[in-house]
Amino acid sequence: MTLVDRQFLPQGALLRSFADSVILAWGWRRDAIATVAGAVGALAVAPIDFWPAMFAALSLAVWLIDGAAGSASAQPSRWSAIRAAATAGWFWGFGYFVASLWWLGSAFLVEADKFAWALPLGVIAVPAGLALFPALGFALARALWSGGAGRVLALAAGLGASEWLRCNILTGFPWNELGMALGSDLVLGQFASLVGLHGLTLIGVAIFAAPATLVDARVRRWPRQPAFLALAVLACLAAFGAWRVSPPPAATLANVKLRIMQPNMPQDATFRASNKEAILRRYLALSDRATSPSSSGIADVTHLIWPESAFPFLLARDPQALAEIADLLHGGATLITGAARMAEFTSADKQPHFFNAIQVVDSRGTLLEHYDKRHLVPFGEYLPFQRFFDRLGIAQFVDIPGGFDAGPAKQSLHIPGLPAVAPLICYEAIFPPEFDTAALSPRPTWLLNVTNDAWFGVTPGPYQHFAQARLRAIELGVPLVRAANSGISAVTDGLGRVVAELPLGVDGVIDTGLPVGQAETIFSRYGAAIPLGLWLVALVLALALRRRA
Repeated sequence: MTLVDRQFLPQGALLRSFADSVILAWGWRRDAIATVAGAVGALAVAPIDFWPAMFAALSLAVWLIDGAAGSASAQPSRWSAIRAAATAGWFWGFGYFVASLWWLGSAFLVEADKFAWALPLGVIAVPAGLALFPALGFALARALWSGGAGRVLALAAGLGASEWLRCNILTGFPWNELGMALGSDLVLGQFASLVGLHGLTLIGVAIFAAPATLVDARVRRWPRQPAFLALAVLACLAAFGAWRVSPPPAATLANVKLRIMQPNMPQDATFRASNKEAILRRYLALSDRATSPSSSGIADVTHLIWPESAFPFLLARDPQALAEIADLLHGGATLITGAARMAEFTSADKQPHFFNAIQVVDSRGTLLEHYDKRHLVPFGEYLPFQRFFDRLGIAQFVDIPGGFDAGPAKQSLHIPGLPAVAPLICYEAIFPPEFDTAALSPRPTWLLNVTNDAWFGVTPGPYQHFAQARLRAIELGVPLVRAANSGISAVTDGLGRVVAELPLGVDGVIDTGLPVGQAETIFSRYGAAIPLGLWLVALVLALALRRRA
């Protein structure tokens, strides 16, 4: 059919003709369509946050899987169709991850003399590896495939399972999970308080894939029913979110004034132990900055918060630095800061053990408490298969001998003058809660996220990181306090509403109270059982509809 012919088709017929061209595409055309579809889906996450783009991305995914049986071989079999669907899923995932994670390459250019050679690994190889998960999701969906609405639920079950695996196996990397298409929006993301991020993924895939059924000639009765149902569910999510965020701003805790310091230190050669005096002076001067004509610097601040990896030296082993910090805190404030920590070295140890930590320092310069990061970044903070990579001369990004060790199980952090907090260092904030907040004693009533996103410059990465950290606050109904070296530093209430914020790429301080949390959320109480239940419902319905087809 020519372009002129298409111009005179009714709108529905034109859409059906387009869908047929996708379904019947094969070879490089099919791969290109899948790649572009995935890249379009990346528009749904931060910083663009155009969630309607996911309608196009996942509707195209349905048609690609529809076509998996048509040309897989001269006599297509079920397994050849599954393989064809997996191939389409890989290209779809590759497009999605390249378009949404290209900024990872910035980290390889911070110390270009050491890591620039590996830039293609971050920009191409990482998305290629992550694309194996959508490939699995498409394959699972094809195994459950049927006509009509059943295949929408099959895709939700398939991608729901593969996204859960992406979050959990090989240490996990759920960055930009598909549910963030809803979760990045403050209103639509409120449903995470009931179902969590994995639940948003299942619901989101079903909603965004439903328009694909509009062109299905096999659905003769109520052909628009799945799409209308999806829009109705989306409207319910929006109504629930609007109702939930409608209350006035939350009250703040009495006798608590937080100051978050954002130094905007470049992650380059200036961040070296040889420059520690200049770095510390910068921190101290910023922390004591008057924020208004009536402000008295840090005198009325109760808790000062510095970001992750604040020092290019071991704070606990530097009495001079601790003394200068104590001089700053002489009014009685407490410092909460990111810092590398070295465990006590014994004769039985072959080498020192280092931890990426949060440390609490009182006004006398005494280290009171610490939390050691549990979920480390592979190749960033440690090397998997270290002996092998050591022989190749490859090192992790963080210049620590042997890399960081992982901390113990998730725990609360106890800070004088504040309720118990759940600490999250850097990308620990992208994981749906790995701990039962009710099991921690006492139950944390706020989240503290310290991070250093300066590795990635002014790119989409820090915006995506903040959006995912904010969703943790919504899931649990507790405030989020976030200190980021280069931004975005912010405080949100338990609904994810921003109370105070410093944008990306500036230095400064935030003075704010600590919002009171919301009532315990449904997701906080029941955790992973809810998305698991939703996945089982999608699976059972997909199987039932497949048997009826």
